[in-house]
Amino acid sequence: MDSTRPALRLFVLHHAGGSHVLYRHWPAGLPDTWDVRLLDAPGHGHLLDRPQIADAGRLADFLLRRIEPEPGCPYALFGHSMGALVAYEITRRLVERGLPLPVWVGVSARPAPQLVGQGHGYHELPDAELRSRLKQLGGTPDEVFDDPDLWAVFDPMIRADMRLVDTWRPAPDSAPLPVALSAYAGVEDNSASPRRMAGWAEHSEHFLGLRVFDGGHFYFQRDPGPLLRQIERDATTALDAAGAMRSS
Repeated sequence: MDSTRPALRLFVLHHAGGSHVLYRHWPAGLPDTWDVRLLDAPGHGHLLDRPQIADAGRLADFLLRRIEPEPGCPYALFGHSMGALVAYEITRRLVERGLPLPVWVGVSARPAPQLVGQGHGYHELPDAELRSRLKQLGGTPDEVFDDPDLWAVFDPMIRADMRLVDTWRPAPDSAPLPVALSAYAGVEDNSASPRRMAGWAEHSEHFLGLRVFDGGHFYFQRDPGPLLRQIERDATTALDAAGAMRSS
């Protein structure tokens, strides 16, 4: 392998109302031979000044242009919550367009596509109820709820992301993705319970398994170590399998 080329390029896609910030310590917790890239959706993080995209397909197209798969450089996708939905949409587009596929996709805290419409819609909730639900989920800093000016900034961003999630529908009769896929869940996550995450097995020709962790929707927030070690194991398994297929 070219010494200047990473063993794997991992793209991390954030949750609704979030940004790269929650994942900023992840590169240091993953192999130093990997190139870990934390993506922001428009209107978030480093792209805060860009108009937000509240449609999953359009957001997938935008982020796909950021990924730009390179021939000979294996890459993978990991998405948490809204990011998992978008990672799935990106991979579908890669398949449809005949572009180089990721060697592995990780989906976290997002129920399987066939369960769309069975959860609760968030984007039209009254203000007090939305704040209460977000506090239960975690992932949003307390100061956002405590500071009216901060809430005024985040409220429309969060609602637009929630609208993206609430209104997304999978393409009918989508075939399982021809990529290795792992699903990750918090055992106490009511919105994306392990039972609801298990259905991802139907959406991959190479399902590596459902990984369940202690905690709720943001099970990795206090200590991402266990998740990062599992990501390393799963992505390495997929990477080794892809290498074996190329050499056979």
